[in-house]
Amino acid sequence: MTLLRRLGDYTNHPDPLTAACNRIALLVVANQPFYPLYLWWIVGSGWRVSVWTFLSTPFFAAVPSVARRNARAGRAMLPLTGIANAALSTAAFGESSGVAMFLIPCGLIVLCAFRDGERRITIALLALALITALAHSHYGSLYYHFAPAQYARFRRLNATSAGALSIVILWSLIRARASGAPQKTRPTPPRPSPPCPSKDPPA
Repeated sequence: MTLLRRLGDYTNHPDPLTAACNRIALLVVANQPFYPLYLWWIVGSGWRVSVWTFLSTPFFAAVPSVARRNARAGRAMLPLTGIANAALSTAAFGESSGVAMFLIPCGLIVLCAFRDGERRITIALLALALITALAHSHYGSLYYHFAPAQYARFRRLNATSAGALSIVILWSLIRARASGAPQKTRPTPPRPSPPCPSKDPPA
């Protein structure tokens, strides 16, 4: 079995919204190792500090596993991990880096990944994202400071990354919502029992 086949099986789920969230989570996992390289290439420094973002990688990778046990919990785990990662990155690089823009795709996931009967979860996660966005000044001292020109390049990098991720999220989740309700597993029909041998004595 190829790696792509295994990943497809890992992200598969009867609920289209949950399956889409699983794929988004693994997309983030696949791109996280490249973020320090982008930072080194485009900004020019501070890439070592970006290793802090790898703390969120196991949680993104675990989203499909959690969703197998509870689809709603798996879908909620995706934006929760994204919000926590945005808060940690903002504490590391500061508001001027524009890293808080990744709260936008987190909000889009919250708005699109939950149905009408899950409004309480939607409201709670949106409130958490808003509080995180407003609390950036209370994160403490920065782990790394950039020059003004580097901050400008950093903001462009994060704006491009957050924008591209937002497009993927909207495309994936809108398609999933259009596909309808979760698929129901069809029960296996019972096998017909073999005919009982006749007990009549031979003539």
